[in-house]
Amino acid sequence: MHPPPLQEVRHLLATGGLQPALAYLNQRVPHRFTAVYKVEGGVMRNIAIVDKQGEVVPEHLLEVPFASSYCQFVLRDGYFRFHGLRDDRLEGHPYQGIVNSYVGLPLSTDGDQVVGTFCHFDFPAQAIADAEYELMQQVAPDLATYVP
Repeated sequence: MHPPPLQEVRHLLATGGLQPALAYLNQRVPHRFTAVYKVEGGVMRNIAIVDKQGEVVPEHLLEVPFASSYCQFVLRDGYFRFHGLRDDRLEGHPYQGIVNSYVGLPLSTDGDQVVGTFCHFDFPAQAIADAEYELMQQVAPDLATYVP
């Protein structure tokens, strides 16, 4: 019998850190990428990412200018979730029509200082099950403690 997902994520974090925990979370969703980004000045710097296809992650996904990131919406609104080609919030955004599914949450420390974001994303539109979104909300505080 498998442990509950939250317990499994906590075990993976404790024994291997972010990478195995993100790999587990990535297996549970249809999205190609699962990542943690750190707020660092005017950029969102990737500190851990999983590509379901196992390819080398493109440079432009490893360091994203804050103003060009979807993370800006996460930090502004407390979450950002969409899966489709048309979303008015993205009007004029440089990744509109390129990254067509994204679900992200802020990562905050105990003192409520936002340190980064946790997200699943993909180029084609991909919906996320409500149960997986709830799991994201549950694991976000644990992931935040692994942001340097």
